Amino acid sequence: MNIKPISDLRNYNVVLRDCTNGAPVFLTKNGRGKYVIMDAEQYDAIMAELKLLAKVAGAEQRIADGESYLSIAELKAKLGV
Repeated sequence: MNIKPISDLRNYNVVLRDCTNGAPVFLTKNGRGKYVIMDAEQYDAIMAELKLLAKVAGAEQRIADGESYLSIAELKAKLGV
């Protein structure tokens, strides 16, 4: 885990160099975690995963609420496959 005080941003090139895909830099302020700097590709991947998980959770909730769902055969017929 890469943890640095926020004051290290005075030399931000060093902080950014330490920030690689899969290895975010955690910045502390007054000894407590405050910010995270991460690679943009990693951020995009995390956001896509969260979006997918939200859709799955919504579908699971609809099923739990009694909404019907399509079987594989019904889905294939609907899609014309």
